[in-house]
Amino acid sequence: QVQLVESGGGLVQAGGSLRLSCAASGRTFSSYTMGWFRQAPGKEREFVAVKSWDGGYTYYIDSVKGRFTISRDNAKNTVYLQMNSLKPEDTAVYYCAAAYKLAGPYKLVNKYPYWGQGTRVTVSS
Repeated sequence: QVQLVESGGGLVQAGGSLRLSCAASGRTFSSYTMGWFRQAPGKEREFVAVKSWDGGYTYYIDSVKGRFTISRDNAKNTVYLQMNSLKPEDTAVYYCAAAYKLAGPYKLVNKYPYWGQGTRVTVSS
């Protein structure tokens, strides 16, 4: 079992930055592939970024490439999402998700059994 708690969301102007954090419980965090997803009002939850459990694979959706960076600190049981050059279309509730030694596919919501409660990001124009 893994419990996930996100933090770091908020209101920011377009062009600004936020860093989301996701703290995980448990002693085997390093064995979990960690993903970030987001859900905008009236839309489906969508994949944003992933860092594989062994750190060897990182992937982003095209719309955030070059602006967002996912990283993990296994000593702190935490995964981060650094978001720069934010745009109004990045407005959503952001969720972190975990899957034990998931080796793909990484974009599917149903591959992740553990989810945080979400943190809201609002980007004003």
